[in-house]
Amino acid sequence: MKLETFRIERYFAEHEFTARRLLSASDCESVTLTELLGLADDETRALWERLWLGYTESAGHPLLREEIAGLYGLSAEDMLVAAPEEAIFVAMNALLEPGDEVVVTWPAYQSLAEIARAIGCRVLRWELRVKNGRWALDPDELAALLSPRTKLVVANFPHNPTGYLPARAEWEEVVRMTAERGVTLFSDEMYRWLEYHEGQTLSAACEMAEKAVTLGGVSKSLGLPGLRIGWLATRDRSLLRRASEIKDYTTICSSAPSEILALMGLRARDWLVGRNVAIVLANLREAEKHFGHRRTKYEWLPPMAGPVAFPRWLGEGPTQAWADATVRERGVMIAPGEMFEMPGHFRVGLGRLEAL
Repeated sequence: MKLETFRIERYFAEHEFTARRLLSASDCESVTLTELLGLADDETRALWERLWLGYTESAGHPLLREEIAGLYGLSAEDMLVAAPEEAIFVAMNALLEPGDEVVVTWPAYQSLAEIARAIGCRVLRWELRVKNGRWALDPDELAALLSPRTKLVVANFPHNPTGYLPARAEWEEVVRMTAERGVTLFSDEMYRWLEYHEGQTLSAACEMAEKAVTLGGVSKSLGLPGLRIGWLATRDRSLLRRASEIKDYTTICSSAPSEILALMGLRARDWLVGRNVAIVLANLREAEKHFGHRRTKYEWLPPMAGPVAFPRWLGEGPTQAWADATVRERGVMIAPGEMFEMPGHFRVGLGRLEAL
């Protein structure tokens, strides 16, 4: 397998820990270990105090899998705990063969398309487009992309980097289309629960179709990316078995401390998510004012959910040259659209304190 350079990860590796300000972070405000321990219940605090630093169960700590399963009304046996990027890698290697067709929501976090391409699949893009000043996605275009060779459809809602969120009926149509054709739906739901209004949260794909797979984790909505804990949730047990066998060649198992801390975070989910939604909404108001006063320089494209937006820069020249100059001269890091093969745009992060 020959993988292309992961553009945005290399860009962050170069600038994330040296720039004075990060304008393009995709996660939410993190907490300290002391703060997270302060949110622990009696059971998780006891688990932490007597934590054994040996190998953990490859599928994940039983209590952690039970907690995750409760989010979807599924069984702990329907869960595989893995680092989020690892979960994408093992799932796609379990599902795909060279020559398969894969339809990916575009623009995309690069691994959602690149791993399939590196396996030898034909990757087709289901593209978001700007309509009436907002990002939009047409389910009819997805129907036109599906063929007898389609093995996998990759969706990501709330969407990174645009902040797009389909209407409930549109999402249900996507699930129906894939299920009727026997196509696996891989749904990246890392930003679930970061919707701006009550009732916006979509049903998880794994709840809606037997062959659908949900990717979840604590990195984004809970603001705990340092734990490196994510999961695959699906009722397709044969897929989980194959993914587990591939995981034996990656991490084998997760970090024991991270699993207990992730369990604490999930049990404190309401507090963590509530705080992060409040931060996102406050930053969104500031972003709307900032870009609203600079209409000759930027086209602001408001997000519908999540902690990121993907406006357009109206300046001359490549967006990356502008971003490179900004971080070099001002110490402000901007993720240019070239990182998503979308020159002209740039990603704005709304999830951290003092983001703007």
